Amino acid sequence: MSAPAPSMFSPAAQAAAERLSLTKGGANLEAFADTLLELARADRRIMAVTSDSRGSGKLGPFGQALPQQIVEVGIAEQNLVGIAAGLAAVGKKPFATSPACFLTARALEQVKNDVCYSDVPAVLVGISAGVSYGALGSTHHSLHDFAALRAIDNITIVAPADNAETIAAVHAAAAATKPVYLRFGKAAMFDLPAGNDTATFAFGRARRLRDGRDAAILATGETVIHALLAAEHLAAQGIACRVESVHTLKPLDTHAVLAAGRDCGAVLTVEEHSVHGGLGEACAAALLQAGVHVPFAIAGFPDADTVTGSQSDIFQHYGITMEGLADRIHSLRSQRQQ
Repeated sequence: MSAPAPSMFSPAAQAAAERLSLTKGGANLEAFADTLLELARADRRIMAVTSDSRGSGKLGPFGQALPQQIVEVGIAEQNLVGIAAGLAAVGKKPFATSPACFLTARALEQVKNDVCYSDVPAVLVGISAGVSYGALGSTHHSLHDFAALRAIDNITIVAPADNAETIAAVHAAAAATKPVYLRFGKAAMFDLPAGNDTATFAFGRARRLRDGRDAAILATGETVIHALLAAEHLAAQGIACRVESVHTLKPLDTHAVLAAGRDCGAVLTVEEHSVHGGLGEACAAALLQAGVHVPFAIAGFPDADTVTGSQSDIFQHYGITMEGLADRIHSLRSQRQQ
């Protein structure tokens, strides 16, 4: 039996979570699967399409409950997207579910042409995203998906931060009339503070979790919890940090991004993705084009061979932790003071 994966959170980070009264939920992927089944029971148009990922996508109960509403294509991601596009074109609402690393690489042409160019309301679900696969290495990491999909017209890109955002995002995707990409990891997530209530969740509108003007941390997906804990850590040092969950990369909430640049002394973006082509570069472009100049940095994965290890090991190595992000904020603030 293999040893359990190390915790994503240091003892100090866990203490910060306790001070914020955060409780541990399940993996966003599990919230996705439960919500999809609930919606599909009420609407026979909703279907799951999988590429040998029924188990990893937590869709086993869906298949048992609704065998007429699930299609298994095997390890054939291009077929997965093509079939989902065809189902969407005839009035179905397919959720095409596959590991993000394969869905947005091997099937990219089908995503571009069959779904986006053809303008069908298919939902593409990238599971085990980022570095969730840990020691399986770069072949199984998806640190390119934001960049690849941002360059394709006519697709909404969403990376929920916690279970509440996931549930809201699945509901919004089911109601969408355009293509949507949902990105989920495997780790159990803390339930975040309500912030901008998820009852008002909408694609393209960031969710503010904490206010402050000394610095702002704009984060997406499973990195948001680390940003929130970093803000709590910095608060003990007298530094007030704004934290935004930027769950939608496209369309980007430029209002929230520009407000952070204008209101706060520094801006740090955080993502489980390459520093090229993702949230950070989208925010940098928005700020610069609006003439907003502020100390700015991107926390993500550099243009280098990714280290091997668990997701926790990899996050630690690249500083996507409470302590690492707090250090980045200190560095940015020192730039402003120079």
